[in-house]
Amino acid sequence: MENNAQWFARRLTQLRMQKGISARDMSLSLGQSESYINKIENGKALPSMTVFFYICDFLDITPQEFFAQDITAPQEFRRFTKECGRLTPQQLEHLMALIRDMRG
Repeated sequence: MENNAQWFARRLTQLRMQKGISARDMSLSLGQSESYINKIENGKALPSMTVFFYICDFLDITPQEFFAQDITAPQEFRRFTKECGRLTPQQLEHLMALIRDMRG
């Protein structure tokens, strides 16, 4: 069974890879040593609360989105919901029908 630190490390890896950036480049962008993110992803460290907020800013997500286990791609989900807000009720219903069809 996965503990919280393992889940955190896996989630960080997932979100970083979705952004298409290396652990080294992310570490340096956050003003940390080049191995900082790698240490977190390997379960050897956890970020301070301040650095966690910087990580979220860097990934362009909120802390809530980081921990939302049912949203695999929070950046894309936010863009999707923003676009949905611009649709008419009829367009939204068509979209919902498509989503239901895709989910089987």
